[in-house]
Amino acid sequence: MATEAENTTSDTDAGTDTAVKVPPHALSAIKAFVGEHGGTGNVVIQPIGRVGTRVTLVGADGVLGDQVVENNDIAHALVDAVGGLTESEWDRELVSSVNPAPGHYRKMAGWVARQTRFPKARNAAME
Repeated sequence: MATEAENTTSDTDAGTDTAVKVPPHALSAIKAFVGEHGGTGNVVIQPIGRVGTRVTLVGADGVLGDQVVENNDIAHALVDAVGGLTESEWDRELVSSVNPAPGHYRKMAGWVARQTRFPKARNAAME
């Protein structure tokens, strides 16, 4: 398990003395993901409103993973706490390297993936 020293980081670059508490479950999940998918990876930090911030991981093998944390500061501290991660943006190179796991699309589609009948299009009369 991670020690308390690993779970907190302080912002000394900005001259402030605020400590950011890294959630232990997110830290262990990201460490496990990096270990299972090549030991390195890219991470994209994306604010998602009041819910928090999504930390999207792309492993060295192209597999996707993610964690949602409370805010951007925690997300950046999480990336700093895990070795082998490079902060990135969704550029052409990163998107091209993504290799979704089998069944990923069906899992993300939820109930829609199990549908056999679909309603008639609302704009069908316009054709």
